[in-house]
Amino acid sequence: MTKEKRYLAVEGPIGVGKTSLVNLITERLGAMKVQEKVQENPFLPLFYTDRKKYAFQTQMSFLLSRYNQLFQLRQMDLFHTWTVADYTLPKDRIFAYLNLSDQELELYEQIYAILNERIPCPDLVIYLQASTDVLMKRIKGRGMAYEKAITREYVETVNQAYEYFFFHYSDTPMLVIKTSDIDFVRSTEDLDDLIRHILQMEKGTRYYTPLSTKEKKRAPLEKETLF
Repeated sequence: MTKEKRYLAVEGPIGVGKTSLVNLITERLGAMKVQEKVQENPFLPLFYTDRKKYAFQTQMSFLLSRYNQLFQLRQMDLFHTWTVADYTLPKDRIFAYLNLSDQELELYEQIYAILNERIPCPDLVIYLQASTDVLMKRIKGRGMAYEKAITREYVETVNQAYEYFFFHYSDTPMLVIKTSDIDFVRSTEDLDDLIRHILQMEKGTRYYTPLSTKEKKRAPLEKETLF
């Protein structure tokens, strides 16, 4: 990654480790952190108990909150400081298409199109992947009350939607990382290797599939692939 590339966004399904990685990158690079305010959404606990009834309120609350946060980046000089976010605005559309009715989507898309034009685009998207079993284990492990109602079926659906979306994603350079067999939180070796691959990114899409931490080996960065 060239020195001009200063705005990173970490993406992936619920429970994949986005916030943990953002915190670590922020500390390592001395970066400004943009963290999604998930727990401030008043409709989220209701959504997990009745998805159909509260989907639109939940989605619009998220959309406006995410937009307000990212819009503020336009007022900052992103070329003189690292900025690391734990989401991108297009992520909002993944959940909209999973949860909204056709009529709700029509209105949602009109609002989204207006807002999306006003926010800066990341220099690099880091897409974290994990199996649904790993995601469920991590979700249960963090013990958030409002997440107790999340079903494996829903997490599987979200996971598949992310995989489909980012398979077709080409708006920015992207580094795809399989996280099921690494531990960048507890292993300095894993984190160092991950940071190295992030900083090496230039363009296109690359896939990084590290070996297990226990094997004490790193898989090489695969040849650049363009969708």
